[in-house]
Amino acid sequence: MAKDDEKTTEEAPAKGGKKKLIIIAAVALVALLGGGFAGYKIFSPKKVEAEPAPTPGVVSVLDAITINLADGHYLKLKMTLQATTEAAEAPDGSKALDIAIELFSNQSQDKLLTAEGREAAKKELVARVVKAYTEDKKKEVMDVYFTTFVIQ
Repeated sequence: MAKDDEKTTEEAPAKGGKKKLIIIAAVALVALLGGGFAGYKIFSPKKVEAEPAPTPGVVSVLDAITINLADGHYLKLKMTLQATTEAAEAPDGSKALDIAIELFSNQSQDKLLTAEGREAAKKELVARVVKAYTEDKKKEVMDVYFTTFVIQ
């Protein structure tokens, strides 16, 4: 009987070892899944609510100006400012005209004659004008439109 006792004692730890291994694997799997879920929640991008688009208001037509370009060329520019309904009154165009003169002065004719160059310059102008007419998070101007853009 001693041999039978040795066999049962040898077999018993083997079965218990498999159960322990399964339990350890299950706990590790749960820990991995829980850690992965926690990591996803912590590091997932947060939803940012965009500002509502401003409502268009009055349009201010500005006088045409002539700007000196590089190499003796000129730009005749006439633009309008699209105000928002948040603006108490039609915006004064002097800031926008000053920004346009600063931006376009001494630029090359070749750059402004291409659609890409003109569009890039307009995007820069709109960004600067909107920033200049924004006070206390209140946008007064939302866009700029070219009504005349002639290079000579």
